[in-house]
Amino acid sequence: MRILLVEDEKALSDALVKILQKNHINVDTQYDGEKGLFAAQSGIYDVIVLDVMLPKMSGFKVLQTIRAEGNITPVILLTAKSSIKDKVTGFDLGADDYITKPFQATELLIRIRAVSRRKGEIEDYLINYGDLCLNTKNCILSCTATQKEIQLSAKEYQMMEYLMKKEGEIISKESFITKVWGFLSEAEYNSVEVYISFLRKKLVFLGSKMKIKAIRARGYKLTDEA
Repeated sequence: MRILLVEDEKALSDALVKILQKNHINVDTQYDGEKGLFAAQSGIYDVIVLDVMLPKMSGFKVLQTIRAEGNITPVILLTAKSSIKDKVTGFDLGADDYITKPFQATELLIRIRAVSRRKGEIEDYLINYGDLCLNTKNCILSCTATQKEIQLSAKEYQMMEYLMKKEGEIISKESFITKVWGFLSEAEYNSVEVYISFLRKKLVFLGSKMKIKAIRARGYKLTDEA
């Protein structure tokens, strides 16, 4: 899962990033509304955590803009404001949830998982596709046919999660880089190729029927096709 966190309090942002990363959640951060909007418009995020009171553009305005553009990514608003009027405004603009500062990090984790389930991105903590099962808690990939399992590294996990959630759709190298390495990453195509090679070897070890197939000039897909 990749989260966009738009929060101008640097200390709070850094603390949240550490906690989310410990829970195997990738986080990209922005510190003002304009940059937050630009990142949100990429469409690569599973959840957006958005502060209301931001420099340059308010969180309400960011939310209003992406919803007007048809972006349905779940949004959790963070704010020091606790009035009913502000909460109603947020929900009317299309927010999925609302957390008032100060809050416990565990509460944010619970809310993220809840709005993700509403979108259908996560079913408990297991992702299944073909004969493969990916445990999102411990990053273990297993094959239901052979009962073998293997531990994935962080990047391997992120790429396999993306492939399995796309269920046979073709994913371009550009999309892998943006989704796994980050929106402003300078990672190159050969980074994708290296990790695809690692994952292919792990699928062979598992004895899975699933293969990562290269589609010329388009990208890769996870399939059981010959």
